[in-house]
Amino acid sequence: MTDTPFDPRALLAESRLGVLATIKADGRPQLSPVTPFYDREADVIQVSMTEGRAKTVNLRRDPRATLEVTRPDGWAWATAEGTATLTGPGSDPHGPEVEALVRYYRAAAGEHPDWDEYRAVMVSDRRVLMTMAVTHVYGGKVR
Repeated sequence: MTDTPFDPRALLAESRLGVLATIKADGRPQLSPVTPFYDREADVIQVSMTEGRAKTVNLRRDPRATLEVTRPDGWAWATAEGTATLTGPGSDPHGPEVEALVRYYRAAAGEHPDWDEYRAVMVSDRRVLMTMAVTHVYGGKVR
């Protein structure tokens, strides 16, 4: 029996729960649980977040970020490093900032049952789309 080589990018693509590390003003890491979407073709990771939260504040000051995901059984992990760009928040439910969040949702989850409601919530919650250009990926598996 041959063991297939581990592909950390495949784990990134299938994972819907991860830990995003950003850099606090004092240089220490700030860790946040997130629901990432990895676009393998574009080699970017996207996360919807809220304006004013620690991770958003940190990324506006220093765009370096790292995302770690773990296989559900805990026996494999993948880490992606890169530079984040933030889009939003938007004030217009049909503006470009909210359209970016709509594209993200469609790619990550498919069609929403009520796009008008989704758009209104993105504005009222002051949602921001993080797009991290992946520059380095590593990981491993125990079994």
